[in-house]
Amino acid sequence: MWRVTINCSAANWDIHSKAFKAIAEKYPGTPLSSKKMKGDGQRIMEYQLENVNDAEEFMEECLTLDGFTASFESL
Repeated sequence: MWRVTINCSAANWDIHSKAFKAIAEKYPGTPLSSKKMKGDGQRIMEYQLENVNDAEEFMEECLTLDGFTASFESL
């Protein structure tokens, strides 16, 4: 199992949230958490995926969105 963690600022979330949700729908993952930080409004989202290839592709697609960062790790 793999955990993909995605971060973005509040401003970038406002611009790209629809595109991000469309990307997330393409991958067979389970949302683990979604947090909006107090103060700056930064978003932190975590997903669990079974397949390492899906995790890597999901992360890479998220990185195409301006201002989004992503990483993945083994669980």
